[in-house]
Amino acid sequence: MSTVAGRAVRVVVADDHQIWRAGIRADLGESFAVVGEAEDAPGAIETARRERPDLVLCDLNMPGGGGMAVVQALAAELPVVVLTVSESERDLLDVVAAGAVGYLLKSTRSDDLRASLMRAAEGEPVFSPQLAALLIGEYRRLATTGGDGSLPLSEREREVLAHVARGESYRTVGDASCTGAVESTASTVAQVIDEVASTRITERGATRADDRASEAAMEDRKREGYF
Repeated sequence: MSTVAGRAVRVVVADDHQIWRAGIRADLGESFAVVGEAEDAPGAIETARRERPDLVLCDLNMPGGGGMAVVQALAAELPVVVLTVSESERDLLDVVAAGAVGYLLKSTRSDDLRASLMRAAEGEPVFSPQLAALLIGEYRRLATTGGDGSLPLSEREREVLAHVARGESYRTVGDASCTGAVESTASTVAQVIDEVASTRITERGATRADDRASEAAMEDRKREGYF
């Protein structure tokens, strides 16, 4: 049995569909102990703070603010992994920027889900491999719009992302690489996601600042009688 510190991993599961919660509970098996469930964001936050699990697993789209509200409330206290059907680049980067340790698709195979959640409970960022294609597209966008390039992709990183973007698993890519390290492959993808998310936060902050400056200038012109 896979455990954290010699025991089953304690998990709170949040999803507004009971059938999904039941399915996740069955998929997790004996390596995990579901210590609480919730059907909305406020319930997930309350349950997690009461039970203090090793990991919170939540859907992105739920009543009461959804998975984003859960991540924003709990990320500083507990590891939160979002399990969703959304393959949206914006959703992925937003939840990572908010502090989620993982973003997994509901189409993830049961054995891959268990392995990913075990790593997340131990502090490792985890993401569905197929989402790497979104990262490649975003990196290209940043390169053409003047991204700061604070984390330029190495040859190894480009190779890893290219393989993962084709749908190959972390294990397949890791075994085929010269290092043979699955953990290194997952870490590479996580590092790139974190960098892109950070860049997006900076961009949004600059946009909001520009908007505020424009609004202030407009108010000044109104006061001066231009409008």
